[in-house]
Amino acid sequence: MTARARSRLLIALSAGLVFLLVACGGGLPQNTLEPAGPTSRTIDRLFDPVFWIAVAVFVVVEGLLVYAVIRFRHRPGAAVPVQVHGNRRMEIAWTIAPAVLLAVIAVPTLVTIFSLYSTPKNALTIEVTGHQWWWDVKYPSLGVETANEIHVPAGQKIFVKVTSYDVIHSFWIPRLAGKQDLEPGKINHLTLEADAPGTYLGQCAEYCGTSHANMRMRVIAQARSDFDTWVSAQRRPAPQPPANVLTIMRGTPTRQSCGGCHTINGLEEQGLVGIIGPNLTHFGSRTTFAGSIFPNTPQELAAWLRDPPARKAGADMPNLGLSQQQIQALVTYLEGLK
Repeated sequence: MTARARSRLLIALSAGLVFLLVACGGGLPQNTLEPAGPTSRTIDRLFDPVFWIAVAVFVVVEGLLVYAVIRFRHRPGAAVPVQVHGNRRMEIAWTIAPAVLLAVIAVPTLVTIFSLYSTPKNALTIEVTGHQWWWDVKYPSLGVETANEIHVPAGQKIFVKVTSYDVIHSFWIPRLAGKQDLEPGKINHLTLEADAPGTYLGQCAEYCGTSHANMRMRVIAQARSDFDTWVSAQRRPAPQPPANVLTIMRGTPTRQSCGGCHTINGLEEQGLVGIIGPNLTHFGSRTTFAGSIFPNTPQELAAWLRDPPARKAGADMPNLGLSQQQIQALVTYLEGLK
């Protein structure tokens, strides 16, 4: 082996080692191998045996390939190896063995699929609609609507109905459940449950356009009393905005109004009944906004209102040309919507 070849081999091995070490890192917020609920554990119990079966198949197949490459490699003066054709026993063996192996895998896979697809009893139903690029979240039985953040009581099964407003999306909270596609005009569903209070991160797992990577979400699991307190607060109508803020929201003949896209419960008579963008009734109670990519702070909100498309590629919300004074007035009001 030449010095150049050895150098390239060393670089390749070093790069492979780096990737291996990165892949084995712990404490990742979206690690599907660290299930935090019954649904995700059910999937994990299926993944483990299938993974090790795949590893065994890989080792056997690759081992035979390496053996064949070394055993039958060309040597100066060596005769051409004897060719073997039509070995019936081998052909039958390598046909039956994979069939049996697939059958063994298929049985627990089908059992798992049907168990995950069933509708749980006494579950809280939530409706999630994917938009480019944010999530609308409704609690039909509780009369609550929010965006990008799903609050749930820890220890209770949550039946999530999912659909899409525009293109195909995919709902995925790795530590709580598997992926489920969202299709326009069709309602799919999945079940999730968190063992303990905490925040579980997720995202759209189906490429859906320019800001696909910025279409994130989070499930916030709470103790039952904390969840009930949150629901009670979410049911309250929003306070009336000051006159200057209401003027900004209503827009002008040359500038779009906030009500053309957003709803604020309690301000319907003021024209704030849009459904294109997130419901803003309790915007200030959310920890993030804009598809859960920006922390909900006055500074981040001000930067967003100054020029939304510059902050998030492909955002439907246009640059409204607001003055610094108007931005500050809107920030003060929206951050107060707890």
